[in-house]
Amino acid sequence: MENVIIIGSGCAGYTSAIYTARAGLNPLIFTGLMPGGLLTTTTIVENYPGFENGIDGFELMMTMRKQCERFGARIRDVEVVTSVERKGSTFIVGIQDEKIEAKTIIIATGAGHRHLGIESEHLLENKGVTYCATCDGPHPMFRNQPLVVVGGGDSAIEEATFLTRFGSKVYLIHRRDKLRASKIMQDRAFANPKIEFVWDTAVEEILDVKQDKVTAVRVKNLKTGETKDLPAAGVFIAIGHIPNTQIFKGMIDMDEDGYVITKRGMMTNIDGIFSAGDCVDRVYRQAITAAGLGCAAAIDAERYLAALEMPEA
Repeated sequence: MENVIIIGSGCAGYTSAIYTARAGLNPLIFTGLMPGGLLTTTTIVENYPGFENGIDGFELMMTMRKQCERFGARIRDVEVVTSVERKGSTFIVGIQDEKIEAKTIIIATGAGHRHLGIESEHLLENKGVTYCATCDGPHPMFRNQPLVVVGGGDSAIEEATFLTRFGSKVYLIHRRDKLRASKIMQDRAFANPKIEFVWDTAVEEILDVKQDKVTAVRVKNLKTGETKDLPAAGVFIAIGHIPNTQIFKGMIDMDEDGYVITKRGMMTNIDGIFSAGDCVDRVYRQAITAAGLGCAAAIDAERYLAALEMPEA
């Protein structure tokens, strides 16, 4: 019987492991197919407190992992949880042919970026193609250069507006002729002289794979069929996220997009199951906020277990 099983190993998962391990709960972590989460695919992280000169994303996650292990957390790599079932007041976690019982579970499975689905996007990722303006926009490679944002919701508008601080110009490419973003966000963007809207348009290719860096974006007008190249040093894709919560569907309360709904801190609708990180947070999606939510989930789980062990008066 495990005290705590943590599903996921990004900032939220590792932070919850550090806190539960230091509390003597001997947590067990299942990393999933991407140990360390999305941050391991990022180059320099400059906005995580404590690293004056920034830190490589992979290095940051490996440092967190070692910190977990130092306090006694047990980590099982590339283990995919296939099922979670309730058994009275405890839970059964399925790993392929193995079943493990636990008193509490922390879901920290994160979320994946929605991709355009073109080959050049994948080949130029971290070479000018990115999914987070807040994380990567201030990088010197983007300063005083034309930039592209793809999307039409609040996130895309926020990213485009943020990038005007650094880029010489920001093209906002949207498949439709109107935005999905809130009116206040739209008004702010329309009033910004550095943002140029490219309507009814889709990205066909990101150039230039041969140069191993972003130099332009080839776009196609969906109404006229016309194609053209927009010069750009960076492409920021803001078309949404997909929470990695599919296996909990029908068990855990989620919103219409699959983000876990928490109450009473980080507790889900099921007593003993907590959640943290990007599978909960659809607003901020930063490493530091994921870590903070992981801390909160761990403290909530620790208090829940302590209450279970208290003798009745």
